[in-house]
Amino acid sequence: MRGVRRVTAVVYGVLAVEVAAVVVFAATYNALDFRIYMWGGHAVRHDDQLYLALAYGHWFTYSPFAALVYVPVAALPLAVARVGWDLLSVAALAYSCVLILKLAGYRPSRLAVAGVVAASVALDPVWQTLFLGQINLILLALILTDVWRVSRGSSGSSSLTGAGVGIAAAIKLTPAIFIVFFLLARRTRAACVAAGTFVAAGLAGFAVAPHASARYWEHLSHDTRRVGAPYISNQSPYAAAIRIAGGQGHIGWWWALVSVAFAAAGLAVATVLARRGDWLGATAVTGTTGLLVSPISWAHHWVWVLPALVLLVRAGHRAAAAAGYLLFAVAPFWFTPHAGGPREYGFHWLLTPVANCFLIAGVAFLAYLALSPLRRPEGVPGQAEDHGRGGAGADDGAVRARPG
Repeated sequence: MRGVRRVTAVVYGVLAVEVAAVVVFAATYNALDFRIYMWGGHAVRHDDQLYLALAYGHWFTYSPFAALVYVPVAALPLAVARVGWDLLSVAALAYSCVLILKLAGYRPSRLAVAGVVAASVALDPVWQTLFLGQINLILLALILTDVWRVSRGSSGSSSLTGAGVGIAAAIKLTPAIFIVFFLLARRTRAACVAAGTFVAAGLAGFAVAPHASARYWEHLSHDTRRVGAPYISNQSPYAAAIRIAGGQGHIGWWWALVSVAFAAAGLAVATVLARRGDWLGATAVTGTTGLLVSPISWAHHWVWVLPALVLLVRAGHRAAAAAGYLLFAVAPFWFTPHAGGPREYGFHWLLTPVANCFLIAGVAFLAYLALSPLRRPEGVPGQAEDHGRGGAGADDGAVRARPG
């Protein structure tokens, strides 16, 4: 009993220190990314300014709808907005951890959730999201909400199922891969709601900033030249190819075939997993596939490591999970040359795999699930099996959950 109390005190103590550090840091540090997004909240009301003017020496690269999201945030004092945003992100992280553990088949206690959240903050994608004032943890929570609903067979009973994915995709395009996943997993209604929400959000952007919206969707949504694609934090296959080849000029139209191959392989694995009831595996694979398909996958985008690590633990691969956790906590690529010098480009044997370690981990994870026996895991709650039924509202009986 005394040991349990000590563990409880340590877990909650560590989490309290982390949250306090986040608050102090957010109140005192003027994060560049967050300032740019607040600037976007101001600029979108002036239409053309959003993509024709620089914000603190950088371009605003998200959609006009994303800028609309920041309009109420931009009305607040910077320190208040930063603290509120990071606390919202921490809350989204805690909520996401609950859903991930439930998708894994556990009934998580408050102590378990606190422990997972405290451990998650030490991961590079998580703390970078908080450090930069990014939106990734909020998007993760939106997507997992929809996945949890469809995993419970709830897409037919809730008209909102899919809206989270649609909003996430409207803010940052990569989550749109979940719309395709829902279609392939025979959750047609959720896919339609997501697609409809995505379109509605885009139209909202057109209504407020028509010229900026036209420019974004016609040219900027697929233009990587404004975002510094070769930078080491970009851990996508496209970025690795640029760095190894020596520049974007060496990568031609053929790269689209590589992206299509990643998308096809990842979505095929995710679809099989979903149809066999493993929605945690399907979600982790789809999120990872989105990172491999996108030309821009910054280190802070890799929050999909959270369901991937829990999946490995559930599968009994604790050594692999520990190695993955260590990799994403240390983020070794930051210790390789990344200031644009000659050692950053070309192939440099062991240095090159280290410089692209998140990418390699993502490909290895996808390969593991593609090659491992695709069987229904025991004790996964509320997963709907598709015995030839394609209805979005399929509602099968819940499976007993393992104690958490």
